Amino acid sequence: MKLAAIDVGLKRIGVAFCFDGSIVLPQNAIIRKGRKQASRDISNLLKEWGIKKLIVGLPKGGNFEDEMERRIKHFVSLLDIEGVEVEYIDESFSSYEAKEELKGIIKQKRDGRIDSMAAKIILERYLGV
Repeated sequence: MKLAAIDVGLKRIGVAFCFDGSIVLPQNAIIRKGRKQASRDISNLLKEWGIKKLIVGLPKGGNFEDEMERRIKHFVSLLDIEGVEVEYIDESFSSYEAKEELKGIIKQKRDGRIDSMAAKIILERYLGV
C-alpha cells in the first residue's frame, strides 16, 4: 500500500512517501501561501502518486495542543482525497529530531527540508521502522 505522511505547519507542510512498507522518502515540502493553495497542492500530490493512506502528525502536549489539533484537522478536511484513508498519530518531537538529524548538513532552515524530514520521522514511527 502506498503511504504518505504530512507534517502540517503554518508556513510549510512536510511530505514523505513510502511505497514498499519499509523505505520512507522525504519529498519537497509544500510552501503554504494559503489554505486553499496548500490543500490543492497536497491533494494533487497524493493523487499523482496514487497514495492510499495518509498519516498526519498531531502535536501532543504543549500549551497549544488543542488549537493546533483543530487547525490540522480542519486543514485535512479541505483535502480532496476521496478514497484515501487518513490516520492521525502523535508527532511529538519529530521536528526536533529532524533538526538534529540534519544538523550541520543544511544552513537554510526555511526551505522545508526539516519539515519533510519530520514527516519522514512521523511515517517511520507509524511503520515501526
